[in-house]
Amino acid sequence: MAADLSARLIDFVILLTVLEGVGLAGYHAVTGRGLAPGHYALNMVSGLCLMLALRSVLADAGIFWMAGLVACAGLAHGADVWRRLAP
Repeated sequence: MAADLSARLIDFVILLTVLEGVGLAGYHAVTGRGLAPGHYALNMVSGLCLMLALRSVLADAGIFWMAGLVACAGLAHGADVWRRLAP
């Protein structure tokens, strides 16, 4: 019961995060104002991968899904840091 509620909560947060990304990108596309998707996309992908990893654990999807999603989060985070530090 608690795991089902936790999974639904994670699903809701994932949905809100995706809607936020679409909304920010749409606002920038229409107005030319706000952050360009290139400024936040890798950070958002990293966070989404971590949430999906947690979701995979709650769904008993197996260690390989969880490990793969955590690895993707790390790669996205590393790429984001690299991009920000590059001259």
